Amino acid sequence: MAGRNDPIRIAVHVAVYLVLYFLSINLFGPLLAWLGGFLVGITTTALVGAIFTNWLALRIFEDRPLADAGIRWSRASADNLALGLGGGIAAALLVTVPALAFGAARLVHVPGESWSAVSTLVLAGLLAFGAAGEELFFRGYGFQAVVARAGGWATVLPAGLIFGLMHARNPHASWFSVVNTAGFGILFGYAYLRSHDLWLPFGLHFGWNLSLPLLGVNVSGLTMNVTGYELSWSAGPLWSGGQYGPEASVLTGGVLVALFAYLFRAPVRRQFSPILDPPAELAVCASSPPLRS
Repeated sequence: MAGRNDPIRIAVHVAVYLVLYFLSINLFGPLLAWLGGFLVGITTTALVGAIFTNWLALRIFEDRPLADAGIRWSRASADNLALGLGGGIAAALLVTVPALAFGAARLVHVPGESWSAVSTLVLAGLLAFGAAGEELFFRGYGFQAVVARAGGWATVLPAGLIFGLMHARNPHASWFSVVNTAGFGILFGYAYLRSHDLWLPFGLHFGWNLSLPLLGVNVSGLTMNVTGYELSWSAGPLWSGGQYGPEASVLTGGVLVALFAYLFRAPVRRQFSPILDPPAELAVCASSPPLRS
């Protein structure tokens, strides 16, 4: 058990994990971007790189299959996914629907754009790839190995900050968008701590990312016109998030607090994690009292 928790060993594992990821995205990224364009490239590259990295790291360091990164499917997985999707969709509605109701924003038609069921399905698939790739990389083997050694919040907080900083180069990013995105990174990490699977954080991530473009707003600085309408704000960028989208708004900061409360109370189903929950034979057994003669 001591070997599994050796800090130098864990540091080496995480370093190799990061190197594998950056090598894989630089290997697959240009090809996928050339085949599918910008949006297809960034979403599929993140997923392919995360799958390859977790598969290889788990094989090398744990001799385990990819499913043990927290993506094994079960009834509990389905329940956690549903809880995540519900929370993510509700959060997106909270930052947009009140603005429409109180006249701070209105839906306007985008000239030359119209709704298409095919384009909506394609967009949903790409956003699912992007969310799955980010969750598998940020909350996959490397994250879980550090949680097992350093503890939950000691890992979740710095990992969330890194998650926010990784989005600092997105179009129209600001310090406010970085802070809110870091908040989402901490939220997704907390979701993993509660569920010990990736289905709950993936549901939150995907539900949020999919709902925003369907409501006519930008996602992380990216414009995805799929319905033929966009949300035009009369309120300032402090409330709307400007061209970055609601993730750079003060409203999202409040919604993040609500999401933490939701996760705290939600009936999340904790699953077995072979990385966080060591096999029984590795547990340290308490010494038995001597037998009386």
